[in-house]
This record gives sequence, structure tokens and C-alpha cells, in this order.
Amino acid sequence: MQSKVEICGVNTSKLKVLTNAETMNLLRRTKEGDKSARDELVNGNLRLVLSVLQKFSNRGENPDDLFQVGCIGLMKAIDNFDLNLDVKFSTYGVPMIIGEIRRYLRDNSPIRVSRSVRDTA
Repeated sequence: MQSKVEICGVNTSKLKVLTNAETMNLLRRTKEGDKSARDELVNGNLRLVLSVLQKFSNRGENPDDLFQVGCIGLMKAIDNFDLNLDVKFSTYGVPMIIGEIRRYLRDNSPIRVSRSVRDTA
């Protein structure tokens, strides 16, 4: 298994961690269509994806695959975040990342369990 700081060829220890003000500024610029701001926002939150990913490390899945799926959740969170809400981006982003990883695990599981059966368990 790869070290915790390098996953999918990305050395996350060298990535800048964004402050809340920087994140909000980048989100504002992203909503206006600035692609470089979106890239910077994604790169600045890869550690967030990595921290969420550690909750799923015992599932027997390839960590690189889960990291990529988590990044999809991060991008969905960036696209859908409402700047008018008075919350930190991570408060919105973490559940989106978790949801995307859970969806991937559910869809790629060899055993299918319907939601009604799972809810009664």
C-alpha cells in the first residue's frame, strides 16, 4: 500500500491548505467561471478527500480508486455549494465526498442488498 501522503501520484504533504477566506474567494471566482480558481480549489482540498478516505480504508478497495471517487464528490461539492449559506465549505464537502464513496462501494459490491431490506436490518 502507498504511504498516506502520496496517493494517485499526488504528494499531498506538499499541497497548500486553504484558509476559509481563500476558499470562499476561490468559490466565488469558480462560480464566475474561472477554471484556474476551480483547479486551485480542488488542489487545496485534496487533503480533505484524503482524511475522509481514511474512514473507508478497511473495505478492501484500492485506495487510489476511492481517492478518485472522493475527488468526484469534491468536484460535485464545489459545483453545488451555495455561497449564500453561512457555513464552511468543508461542512458541505465532507458529506458529498462520503456520499460519493458510499455510492461507489454500493454499486461495485458483489452482493446487492435493497434499501428496504437494509433499512430494516
